[in-house]
Amino acid sequence: MANLTRLSFSIEWSLEKKLEDLVRRAGYNNRSEYIRDLIRDRLVEEEWSGEDEAVGTITLVYDHHARGVAEKLTDLQHHHHDVVLAATHVHLDAKLCAEVVICRGRPAAIRAIADRLRQQKGVLHGTLSMSSTGAHLVG
Repeated sequence: MANLTRLSFSIEWSLEKKLEDLVRRAGYNNRSEYIRDLIRDRLVEEEWSGEDEAVGTITLVYDHHARGVAEKLTDLQHHHHDVVLAATHVHLDAKLCAEVVICRGRPAAIRAIADRLRQQKGVLHGTLSMSSTGAHLVG
């Protein structure tokens, strides 16, 4: 890593022990990378509270036997073609499907699409995973 800066800060002993436990449970080799990832997570949270372009992944689980659900999900994605980048559809069993929709755009638009997709009759579960284009995470 180029241009590293060494920092020093003080925290309570009990909090340091909790930090060490978090680092260990997450499988990090050191605190530095864990703290860098915490900072990056916070930066992504801030991106999602603003108007800058972001990336989101919508995961849906639905009953494909529910009347018209597959067509409604596809129509909604086509209607938002300016934000929807790609979708992957998999068959979980004879009745259930999972679909992952990757979006890029303003956070409010991605949230709105996720909400509309989740609201469709036949959708059993839907989540939105918020991420970043990476533009604000690099120096």
